[in-house]
Amino acid sequence: MVTITIDDTRLEVAEGRSLLESARDNGFRIPSLCYHAALRPSGACRLCAVGVHGRSGRETVMLSCVLKPEEGMAIATASEAVVKARRQAFLRLLQMAPQAHAIRDLAEAHGIDLGPRPDGCIRCRLCVRVCKEIVGPGALKMEKREGYNYVVPVEGRCIGCGTCANICPTKAIEVEDLGQVRTIRIRNEVIGRHPLERCEGCGKLFATFRFLDHVEKRVDPHPHLKEHHRYCPTCAKLFSDRIRTVQSH
Repeated sequence: MVTITIDDTRLEVAEGRSLLESARDNGFRIPSLCYHAALRPSGACRLCAVGVHGRSGRETVMLSCVLKPEEGMAIATASEAVVKARRQAFLRLLQMAPQAHAIRDLAEAHGIDLGPRPDGCIRCRLCVRVCKEIVGPGALKMEKREGYNYVVPVEGRCIGCGTCANICPTKAIEVEDLGQVRTIRIRNEVIGRHPLERCEGCGKLFATFRFLDHVEKRVDPHPHLKEHHRYCPTCAKLFSDRIRTVQSH
């Protein structure tokens, strides 16, 4: 047995075991992803960094999975240098596996801020601008959450047109027509959920009630066609062509 200090707590630990195992046996939380008790440690993930204080008092950051406890060793598991090294290791892993929830969940559990989770949104604001400046409802806005900007819905303003999804360059906004209901969402947040209306010509579900009402209010009604009927784009073009053909004769 050897006597060491971990975060100012004196401990007697078995000689020859890794510092990571010894620390965990005594209740100290040190993250790792590449360590397994049945395998020889490799230090590949570099998350299990700790600070080792030598006789000079100077701290050296080392990997606890490959480090063996020595008599009188003083260890810090959450110093500024250790947190910095762990954050760099987490970010390095995210470059290789940006969608891996395990990496971010482990970082959060150990108080490491890695920034916002990837959600496909590049904050270009095209969706916010087109909804406000072209379509009109202003159903989206930028909102700061925990220091980071997010595109978020403005409750009750979405009309279900799907323009935001169509203009999004990364397809971060999704439109799902399921049954007779259209749902538009970004991340896990619902922007709008609306019933769909059937085309009076072909019977196909094609647009939301709110969108059609919005169009009727903003656009001058087309004589005889849009004023009295609600057609899908295909049927509207078909009937419009027929009307022009009849009128030309």
